[in-house]
Amino acid sequence: MEEKIIGLLKKHQGYLSGEELSQLLKVSRQALWKHIQSLKELGFDIAAVPHLGYRLVSVPDRLYDFQVYQGLKTKIFGKKILYFDSLSSTMDMATQLAFKKAPEGTVILAETQTKGRGRMGRIWHSPKYKGLYFSLILRPKISLGKAPVITLLAGVSICEAIKDFTAQEAQIKWPNDILLRNKKLGGILTEIKAEVDEVNFIIIGVGLNINNDKKSLIYGATSLRQEKDEELNRLTLFQNILYRFEVNYLLFQKKGFSTVIEKWRQLSSTLGKRVKAYSHKEHIEGEAVNIDSDGGLLIRCDSGLTQKVTAGDVMHCR
Repeated sequence: MEEKIIGLLKKHQGYLSGEELSQLLKVSRQALWKHIQSLKELGFDIAAVPHLGYRLVSVPDRLYDFQVYQGLKTKIFGKKILYFDSLSSTMDMATQLAFKKAPEGTVILAETQTKGRGRMGRIWHSPKYKGLYFSLILRPKISLGKAPVITLLAGVSICEAIKDFTAQEAQIKWPNDILLRNKKLGGILTEIKAEVDEVNFIIIGVGLNINNDKKSLIYGATSLRQEKDEELNRLTLFQNILYRFEVNYLLFQKKGFSTVIEKWRQLSSTLGKRVKAYSHKEHIEGEAVNIDSDGGLLIRCDSGLTQKVTAGDVMHCR
């Protein structure tokens, strides 16, 4: 009901009478008043004037599910959203729901996380009402060996959405970091449940710095606000990310991963760089020359031998 009320008020520049609203929503005036009060408690500034009705003055900087649904252009992703003001970890919640057969495209979204996780057991800092912290449940029909390419697909989608929304040219540091001007803007965490060689589900977790101020950022990180010097609409960017993610996901299902991998190569900040890779207690150093069809990073060592890295940490050498 709240979604419908906000939608109607947004369509009207001026006041909308309580009687007309009640008729459009097919509820009593008393029920309407209660819903308006609930919206005010959520932070919506709604003016109420006798004989004139209601007018939407402003909306809060929140990612309420009913706000995300309005204007969302996807067919699958984000059609079911679980919104939390605070959550220990969106990844943990998404995993629980995936085991309970939650449909593909389900999103778990939090304004802050108390135990946000990054790769390799690292902590992900989630300042409240500043960034995007969400997890997405996927059920692709792919082999386990192809699963890492989903991380690349997520990175491509985020960079494309950022460019659409801000004109900023974000890049991807293999395998999962989103960079802007060589500073970390966000990260992607991928967790997989598979049986034998068949993927049961994949959880993609995204943490992205949007309106973080300088003091809330760790060393070497940045936010879109810092780079653009202005507050950004997190809601619209989130909708754009879900849209781009779905477009690329459906593209790979139709045509395979080749198009996504080519997009990744164009957005990569890693290819062509001298790198050090730490994988399974092994240290590999050389030039990052390519990624293969499985998403593995190919490094040409000084000996001339090319080695493939499928997981681990990669450091760009200065």
